[in-house]
Amino acid sequence: MTSHQNAAVPAADPARRRREQIGWYFYDWANQPFFTTVTTTFGAAYIGGLASDSAQADTERNGPDPCVDAAGSANNLVSCDIELLFLQLPAGVLWNYLVATATVIQFLVLPVAGAITDRSRNKKLLLAIFAFTGATAVSMIVFAAGTNWQLAAGMYLIGQVSYGGSIVVYYSFLAEVAYADERDTVSTRGWAMGYLGGGIALALQLVLVLNHDAVGLTQTESVRLAFLSSGIWWAGFTLIPLFRLRQHSVPRAVEPGRSPLTAGFVELGKTLRGALAFPLTLWFLGAYLIYSDGISTVVSVSAQYGTEQLGFEQDVLIITILVVQFLAFIGARLHGLVAERAGAKRTIMTSLLLWIGVLVAAYHLEPGNELMFWSVAAAIGLVLGGVMALSRSLFSQLIPPGKEAQYFGLYLVTERGTPQFGTALFGLIAQASGSFRPAIIALAVFFILGFLLLAFLPVRRAIRAAGNSEPAVV
Repeated sequence: MTSHQNAAVPAADPARRRREQIGWYFYDWANQPFFTTVTTTFGAAYIGGLASDSAQADTERNGPDPCVDAAGSANNLVSCDIELLFLQLPAGVLWNYLVATATVIQFLVLPVAGAITDRSRNKKLLLAIFAFTGATAVSMIVFAAGTNWQLAAGMYLIGQVSYGGSIVVYYSFLAEVAYADERDTVSTRGWAMGYLGGGIALALQLVLVLNHDAVGLTQTESVRLAFLSSGIWWAGFTLIPLFRLRQHSVPRAVEPGRSPLTAGFVELGKTLRGALAFPLTLWFLGAYLIYSDGISTVVSVSAQYGTEQLGFEQDVLIITILVVQFLAFIGARLHGLVAERAGAKRTIMTSLLLWIGVLVAAYHLEPGNELMFWSVAAAIGLVLGGVMALSRSLFSQLIPPGKEAQYFGLYLVTERGTPQFGTALFGLIAQASGSFRPAIIALAVFFILGFLLLAFLPVRRAIRAAGNSEPAVV
C-alpha cells in the first residue's frame, strides 16, 4: 500500500468510532425529505401550479387567454407562457427547466466543492454551510403563494445545489468514520436511515395535507407547510452529525498566497488530469453512470407509467411512494448483510439482475391491478437503496487517499450532472411505439451493460492501484 500523509484514519477506539458512525447516519436521515417531499412528491405540482396561475393572470390582464382551449373549457398548461430570463416558457414545463438548470449548476459546482473540501481544515463547517443554506431555502418556499413562482423556483435551485454540495462533504467523511472492512455496512445503514427518515417525514406531511380541512387549512397552505417542515427537519437533524463527527484526515496544503477557494479550482484541474492515472476507478465510474441512469430513470418515470399506461389515480401513487420508502430501508439493510459475506461487487451485480426482473414484471402489469403494482413497487424498494449505498462504499475504496471529496464530486456529477440517457430512450421508444410497455422493458439495457462492466472490473487491483488497503471481502 502507498503511504499518503493526507489519508483519513478512523478512530481506533470502537466506541468512539461507533459514535461517529451514528452521527454520520443521521445526515442521510436529515436530508432525505428534500428528495422525497420536495423533489419527488410536491415540488413539480406546486411550483408548476404557481407558474400556471401567474400565466393565466397575465393573459387575463393582457388579452385573450391562450391557456384555454378552443372550446374555452380547460386549461392547457403547456400553452400558458411565463417569462424567465427574457425567455417565454410554457408554464407546464417550468419544472423540467428547473431540474435541467440545477443539473448544469451542479455539474460546475460539485467537483470544485470537493476540491475545496479536501483543502479545508474544517469540513464540518462546510457541511453546515451547505446544509443550513439548503434547509433555509426549502423553508422559504412557505412564502411562495398565489402567482409567486419566481420565489419558489429560486429557492428550489438554491436548495438543490446546496444539497449536492453537502452530499459531497458528507460522502467524504465515510473514509474517516469506517475502516475498509466496515464501509459496506456503514454505507448501507446510512442509506437505510435516509429512507426511513424520508418515509416518516412524508407520512406525517401527508396526514396534514390529506386532512387539511380538519385543522382549518387549505390544501395549498398544507403543502407549503410540508416545504417548511422539510427544511426544519433538514436543519434540525443536521446538528447531530455536526456534534458527533470529527475530521481525521489532514487537509491538503494550500500554496502560499492562495485561498482554499482558488486552490480548490487549481486542484480540480489536477484531479481531472490525475484521474487518468486511475483507469480502473474511471472504469467503475463508467459502469455506475450507466446503471445509476437506469435506476433514476425507472424512479422518475414510474408515476408516468402508473398513470398513463396502467390508469392509476394519484392516491395510489402516493401510497406507492410510501411503500417504496419504507421497503428501501429494509432493502438497504439486507444489502449490507449480504455484502458482509459476498462483497459489494457481487451484491451489486445480483441486484442489477433483480432490477431486470423488476422491469420484466412491470412490462406485464395489468391496468388497474393495484396489488400487482404495489408488488412491483415493493421489489423496487428492496433493490433501490442497497445498490446505491454499496456503490458509494465501493467507490470509497477506489479513491486516492486524501482526495475523497474531490472524487466524490466527480461521482455525484456522474450520478446527477450527466445527460439522462435513460429518460431520452424511454421517451423515444414510447413515442415510436405508442406504448410505454416497450419503453419500460428497454431500460433493461442499462442494467445489462452495468452488470457486464462490473463483472470484468478487477476490484482488488483497482483498490491497490488507488493506494488503499484491501478489505477482506469485496
